[in-house]
Amino acid sequence: MGSMIGRRDALRAIPLFTGLSDEDLEEIAELLIERRYPTRTTIFEEGSVGEYMYVIREGHVKISKMSDDGREKILEILGPGTFFGEMALLDKETRSASVKSTCACVLLALSRADFLALLRRNPEISMQLICELSRRLRETDEEVRGLLFERVEGRTRRVLRRMATQPAPGRPDHMATASITHQQLADLVGTSRETITRVVKGLKDEGWLDQQGKHYLVAKEKLQA
Repeated sequence: MGSMIGRRDALRAIPLFTGLSDEDLEEIAELLIERRYPTRTTIFEEGSVGEYMYVIREGHVKISKMSDDGREKILEILGPGTFFGEMALLDKETRSASVKSTCACVLLALSRADFLALLRRNPEISMQLICELSRRLRETDEEVRGLLFERVEGRTRRVLRRMATQPAPGRPDHMATASITHQQLADLVGTSRETITRVVKGLKDEGWLDQQGKHYLVAKEKLQA
């Protein structure tokens, strides 16, 4: 991870650690193990024993489960500054989902013993963790309501708004999603690939959505709508 200052600055950019002092960040930096994963590499499988939680420093990962008919169901795509794998360390259960890299990734791994000791020593991190888990629970509740009551187009807009977090190259008035295929977007929305293809075309025709390669672009003004 480079020098101690470089490690500290990298951690400060991660919301989970934002409120900590330089001394606390330096202590945590010494505990983290940097791991690099090529594109489409399995980080851990659903049902495996959890020994580490991970913070994403660079790249994106997809979190997925296998359906009863053997299909992969994508639950979330996470990017830099987010974390995953903490639940298996908290409840000592096996992993509830699989995680794979969607591009080359740099992850920071924290062992179970160090993670739990960190929570005991740093109330600020415990509060940040609670806030993040609460946010994820609210998003899950919204997804459930969406699957029950919203039309596919409305769910698609909501998913794309949530994913459009990166500045779009050459388009300062737009935000871009991570690279995502129609099938992955269909899984996130909870519909078929054929349906999502029609919905995406309609949103483009309407001028609500644009695309650069496999990145979808949403105008900043639309993100607030």
